[in-house]
Amino acid sequence: MLAASRAFSGFSVDDLEAAKTFYGDTLGLSVSDDRGMLFLRLEGGGTVLMYPKDNHEPATFTVLNFPVADIDEAVDALVAQGVAIERYEGFEHDAKGVVRGGGPEPAIAWFKDPAGNVLSVIQEA
Repeated sequence: MLAASRAFSGFSVDDLEAAKTFYGDTLGLSVSDDRGMLFLRLEGGGTVLMYPKDNHEPATFTVLNFPVADIDEAVDALVAQGVAIERYEGFEHDAKGVVRGGGPEPAIAWFKDPAGNVLSVIQEA
């Protein structure tokens, strides 16, 4: 029934301008705003909607994953932009905060957007 639909994901943020700066300037993604909402245009044609929510509560799970060719390079670039790499109990992190072989992918590192939503970079297999 919905197989031909151009589905997209969405999540809330507490500050649209902070989100626009983070996703556009810090992460270098294509961000547009329309009718008080932000749209991320992802490689491959995907879209993510971010909408303001007064009583926003950050997602406690990963809302967006970014496959990368070199996770060490990606983590170094994030840290250079002032992004903190998260460390979660139950996982063995290396010195950079990357989980290698003990997570859902060959290597993964988590970080948060300004609204506290969890994002990740994942080493492509």
